[in-house]
Amino acid sequence: MEVASGESSSRRFAKDLFTPVTGRYDRLAEWLSFGQNSRWRREMVTRVLDREPALVCDVATGTAGVALQLSSRGGGRVVGVDLTEAMVRRARQNVEKAGAAQSVVLAVGDAGRLPFSDSTFDALSFTYLLRYVEDPGATLAELARVVRPGGVVASLEFAVPENPLWRSCWWLYTRAVLPLAGWLTGGRPWLEVGRFLGPSISAHYRTYPVSRTVEAWRDAGLTEVQVLRMSLGGGLVMRGVRAGPRRLPDA
Repeated sequence: MEVASGESSSRRFAKDLFTPVTGRYDRLAEWLSFGQNSRWRREMVTRVLDREPALVCDVATGTAGVALQLSSRGGGRVVGVDLTEAMVRRARQNVEKAGAAQSVVLAVGDAGRLPFSDSTFDALSFTYLLRYVEDPGATLAELARVVRPGGVVASLEFAVPENPLWRSCWWLYTRAVLPLAGWLTGGRPWLEVGRFLGPSISAHYRTYPVSRTVEAWRDAGLTEVQVLRMSLGGGLVMRGVRAGPRRLPDA
């Protein structure tokens, strides 16, 4: 699934950014988000599982934190896909440690070119993905393609608070505190991540505000699109349903 030549600049950037931080990713993600990352994940997983899917695709799976939740809470099988080979290696270690190798399968793959047939999955989740792709609308269409009609798609992304006071606090944290905290707890690789995140989130929402993102979901063939802002607007959970008649379970 890995393509060395001709890969996009956004693809290379994502790999270069996250490969050095793989080893401490889970722990530092929690520390630097004040524990909100876990809370946001739980909310997204709840929405993915509300129709009891038997087979779920988790895109941008990272170290398999969401994939393991989907498997343990839902009881079905999960296919986790991530662009970064180092993340997938760590994810496999986490899956083995959790004793979930029979229910969670992992692979290196690109969200813009998923190696699955149409309507393969009962549901799909993706986390912190759209800022790293060149065309979010096209990526959403590709994600929706592999979900059966009536299946759920849910996502988790960072967001910019709407309230001016909280937005100012968020700006100060992401521009000053986050890079310093990243450096103190994770060294130079996490300093670079900290420097990148705030400006990246702001730039993304200048081009793709939430209203435009909702329209992109609908253009991708997703209906009943829901938006939930969390933690004073710093987190964004979305949920939609793949258009078309819902397939009845096999007898």
